[in-house]
Amino acid sequence: MDVEDRTGKSPDAYRTIGEASEAIGVPQHVLRFWETRFPQVRPVKRAGNRRYYRPGDIALLKRIRQLLHEEGYSIRGVQRLLRSSGAKAVVEGAPADEANAPSDAPAPSGEDGELRAVLGELVKIRELLK
Repeated sequence: MDVEDRTGKSPDAYRTIGEASEAIGVPQHVLRFWETRFPQVRPVKRAGNRRYYRPGDIALLKRIRQLLHEEGYSIRGVQRLLRSSGAKAVVEGAPADEANAPSDAPAPSGEDGELRAVLGELVKIRELLK
């Protein structure tokens, strides 16, 4: 069940940090941390510095979570991806050349390359099992 269903809000409504946290599946403090690392994430702040996340913010945060937690990207890797491709392209899906490169290294070689290949295969297997 989505947050939209439980809150009774429209899919276009702004979300509080608690609602966003629940929708994305990470604690609130992680969202605040990501705001410091990813300048593309800028929730609206109102009285008392309360954060309100737009639907676009939620989509970007879900994609950041997927890149970090499921695809094995580092924070620096996601930052580079956002800088090079832009937030909209990242939300729509990583570019084909970067989709299978979860690490920051430009070109895998030797044992490191083999480990990345195995990681890529494991990610594909997990997607098939979902």
